[in-house]
Amino acid sequence: MDKKIKLKGDRVIEQIPSIKDKALRINLNENIYGTFAEIGAGQETVRHFFRAGGSSGTIAKATSAYDKDFSDVIYGIEADGRYVTESRLKKMLSHEVNLIEKRLSRAKHPNKMFFSYANTVATIDFAKQFKGHGWVGIRFQIEPNEDYNDIILHIRFKETDVRLQQETLGILGVNLIYSAFYKHNDPKKILRYLYDHLDKDQLEIDTINFSGPCFKDVDNRLMSLQLVKNGMTDAVIFDPQARNVLPAAILYKKNILTLRGSFRPVTKVNMDMYKESLKMFLNENKVDAENTLVIFEITLSNLRSDGEIDERDFMDRAELLCSLGQTVMISNFQEYYRVVEYFSKYTKARMGLAMGVNNLVDIFDEKYYRHLSGGILEAFGKLFYRDMKVYLYPMLGENGEILNSETLKVHPRMKELYKFFKFNGKVVDITNFDPENLEVFSREVLKMIGQNKPGWETMLPPGVAEIIKKKSLFGYNPNALLETSN
Repeated sequence: MDKKIKLKGDRVIEQIPSIKDKALRINLNENIYGTFAEIGAGQETVRHFFRAGGSSGTIAKATSAYDKDFSDVIYGIEADGRYVTESRLKKMLSHEVNLIEKRLSRAKHPNKMFFSYANTVATIDFAKQFKGHGWVGIRFQIEPNEDYNDIILHIRFKETDVRLQQETLGILGVNLIYSAFYKHNDPKKILRYLYDHLDKDQLEIDTINFSGPCFKDVDNRLMSLQLVKNGMTDAVIFDPQARNVLPAAILYKKNILTLRGSFRPVTKVNMDMYKESLKMFLNENKVDAENTLVIFEITLSNLRSDGEIDERDFMDRAELLCSLGQTVMISNFQEYYRVVEYFSKYTKARMGLAMGVNNLVDIFDEKYYRHLSGGILEAFGKLFYRDMKVYLYPMLGENGEILNSETLKVHPRMKELYKFFKFNGKVVDITNFDPENLEVFSREVLKMIGQNKPGWETMLPPGVAEIIKKKSLFGYNPNALLETSN
């Protein structure tokens, strides 16, 4: 009898089943039974199940309604006329699951766990300008009499070859189906398992949502945070209702004004900067309010505590900003130019950055650009893209003087470069501000909240202090306050 040899110093390595083994395990389970509906990149996922063997016990039907008219007859017509959308995917899943329930008798198949896998995808175009994207999802049961669960995700291809994209999609599909049935108890791990036998250079997952009885305790915002944390995407966006939204859907052709900060917590300074910079932005040429989006951005580095993501902290900040009616973006961008570069993928309209003097001084520090072959000049070429402007909020100097674009100090080597951008109107001052706000600092407010010192409430926008107290955010402890008064 063979006995495995273990040597001192060996590490435990998680065994990842091959794609064939995953498909075969599904096929050999006599209770897993469902349909495959794939549009836009061939029938790449179901192919793996056919090839693995034993597929007749798993595949009820495989379909691919490539013709638009056929697709419309089966799944209905989309209001916007598009086919690669979340709405289309959900219609596909609903239609196929309804067919299973209608055509297969539960009395005859009392133990069957039905599922429907679907994708609607656009692969790379002939000119290779748009690499392609798609929606992928599964609706499935883990108990015959239970309601269905959904896992729905949006992907962006990074490869520049149609055949490679098709193969990548097929592998992703198998990973999704396998994870849905065998890993549904750990949604965070599902995200990692989706990349089994794949590389992040092949595929980006920028949106994911879980729903159903299996995932009743899952917070999809935290799942989105995991996408950024795991390097699966660069940024995720939440709308004012704190829902995950597809970046392309909300950013496409928009004028974008961005405010970066820790927002820990959001203060009167942040909101004053937002309101005044927005007024100035809307006065710019070709900027209208209806086509303008304001983004409050938090970088992932601001979510770290001792090297780890503090998820509770993330929830606190996201909820506060959303409660103020704001759109929030969580990114892994350390440098400002990467934020602008990211937005430029979705829009060629006007862009603006609102920031404080200290942030602008940091931007002119060469140490942040040593990894670029073109150094700070390359970064600034990307940062001041097209008509991008910085709206500068003043700060108090060491002697109580007000620092703005005219009086701030950058490194002597950067002085002429700064003057160039200033002279060309790329940096403009926010002149209409409340001087009292210059005394407000998030870190001081946070300290006061943690130490239960009075007075911090007046430094925050209306209603925010009440939310912090009600939910005991940022270390607020009403009991400690009572103990102090006693």
